[in-house]
Amino acid sequence: MQESQAITRKSASNLALAFILLPKEKRDGMSALYAFCREVDDVADEDVAPVEVRRAGLKAWRTDVALACQPDGKPQFAVNRELQSVIARYTLPFHLFDELIQGCEMDLGTLRYPSYEALENYCYHVASVVGLLSIEIFGYKNPATRQYALHLGQALQLTNILRDVRVDALRNRIYLPKEELDRFGVAEEEILTFRYSDRFRRLAESVAKRANSHYQKAQTVLPAQDRHSMVAAEVMGSVYWKLLKKLESRNFDVLGPQLLRLNKLQKMHLVARTWCRNTLGVAAPNYGSSLSL
Repeated sequence: MQESQAITRKSASNLALAFILLPKEKRDGMSALYAFCREVDDVADEDVAPVEVRRAGLKAWRTDVALACQPDGKPQFAVNRELQSVIARYTLPFHLFDELIQGCEMDLGTLRYPSYEALENYCYHVASVVGLLSIEIFGYKNPATRQYALHLGQALQLTNILRDVRVDALRNRIYLPKEELDRFGVAEEEILTFRYSDRFRRLAESVAKRANSHYQKAQTVLPAQDRHSMVAAEVMGSVYWKLLKKLESRNFDVLGPQLLRLNKLQKMHLVARTWCRNTLGVAAPNYGSSLSL
């Protein structure tokens, strides 16, 4: 897992942080999965390359991971060679890797989303699919845990979208639904030129409310028998919930040059808190309600 672990360490992402609570075998499996996600995302985001070059790159990853999904396949990419044993061990299906790549392909040609329906379809492909793959590695008993993965993926991605409005605008991308921009009287040009207003705040609050709903649904549908095995996912929920609350405390002023983040101490506190709650079997919400603050 040398290549995958190097990519995971270099990323210093919130997702990678959650892996420390997993046993080594599952931690290695998640590193391989994360490295795959990171690689295909980087192909899609390489803006200096023409779209058709990036599209061809994603096609190559699709072909190669399909080989990794075959017991006798011989994938060419180092990450997929390391991922192959993980796919076999946890029976990860090709169709989910394919759907994830479809999500990356959306970023090549879709710069605006007309409705929540369209946006949540995108969030499913780039986030909920990762959740569905992850829970296979974590291990679960109750099929309802798949609904947990779907809702948590939506919540995390909507939080990301709110935090990254300026970053995305710099690339001429606006993920906030056009129907919501119209409802609150926010013109695309205002976002593209980073003009914050009360109207934008109300727009962001509306998106945050939808994210909150997904956090709450994730907590509600997670079966008690699978809470312990979902500890890494619960860390992710805690970190991004805290990030959403921080955005809220700043009135969603996300159009300035400084990207809002949690510092390392805050993240480690949430990791420790989640581990303790998980170990003690605390049933109260870890995120998604006022009880979790």
